[in-house]
Amino acid sequence: MPRIAILQMTTGIDPVVNAQTIVDAARDAAAAGAKMLFTPEMSGLLDRDRARSASKITSEENDPTLRAARQAARTSAIWIALGSIAVRREDGRLANRAVLISDTGEIAARYDKIHMFDVDLATGESWRESNAYAPGEEVVTVQTPLGLMGLTICYDIRFPALYEELGRQFCNVITIPAAFTVPTGTAHWHILQRARAIEASAFVISAAQTGTHEDGRQTYGHSLVIDPWGEVLLDMGQEPGIGFADIDMGRIEEVRRQLPSLANKRNLPRSGT
Repeated sequence: MPRIAILQMTTGIDPVVNAQTIVDAARDAAAAGAKMLFTPEMSGLLDRDRARSASKITSEENDPTLRAARQAARTSAIWIALGSIAVRREDGRLANRAVLISDTGEIAARYDKIHMFDVDLATGESWRESNAYAPGEEVVTVQTPLGLMGLTICYDIRFPALYEELGRQFCNVITIPAAFTVPTGTAHWHILQRARAIEASAFVISAAQTGTHEDGRQTYGHSLVIDPWGEVLLDMGQEPGIGFADIDMGRIEEVRRQLPSLANKRNLPRSGT
């Protein structure tokens, strides 16, 4: 029964400080017997001031958080699912990119967030992720110590077609690292997370940002691990730190045998002509 670790962060505006938090977590997670460490969306830098953050966002090759995480994975012999980092693409646009790192420090997979968070909330908060970030275009799955894993990020959770495809591929685990706002988290976080686990008959692992950040934003926290039946195995509340969960991989086959919704799925006919 593999053990995983979840790092719940209050990421700030200094990538070096944030990277050290991940390095320390990797060491502590490995010492506690975890095979994988999961970090939140924007683990390396969370700064809504785009002018201030511009000089700190680099190419993937030069990103200090990714460099530190790869070294930590090698040193601690642990897989790290870096929830996401902001990277500069060759065309000058930014990508919100999840990076999966093996226990030898090699990059096993990359996923660029497909759905951009462009919203105006009733609280007065306004977000336009697409003003700076280019959306990804590919569904990404990868083999890991937990079996086939599907990579998604935060706002993706509201678009069922992505998770339908991951279910069609029979993923064992789906990751949903996030920096959810407090209003949307309070209303929808737990419901959507449990729904995605139930739909795919898969574990959902969601490392989250929490608390009040240096740039003034507030995030919801409540990093979750959910089993394929929709039961919450871990809810980290609102404090930053590391949580652990032991993953019973046999639970996947048990649920899929009891309720074979993936096997029973049919393509719906289109209406009209």
